[in-house]
Amino acid sequence: MKNITLSADEDLIEQARSIARGQRRTLNEAFREWLAQFAQSAGDAQGFEALMARLQHVDAGRHFSRDELNER
Repeated sequence: MKNITLSADEDLIEQARSIARGQRRTLNEAFREWLAQFAQSAGDAQGFEALMARLQHVDAGRHFSRDELNER
């Protein structure tokens, strides 16, 4: 595992430590979890954009008017 150095407001760090303590984990563990989710969500967005680019040629057929879309 690689160490990194970050800077943040002291009060924010203490608040985050307190929350992590309440969850019975360290701030390091919470940050690693957040970092994994952050990296995954960026990958999801890139994957979505790639899929949309590949499907650009698809014609869904009929186009609905605003009124038709809002009918109940």
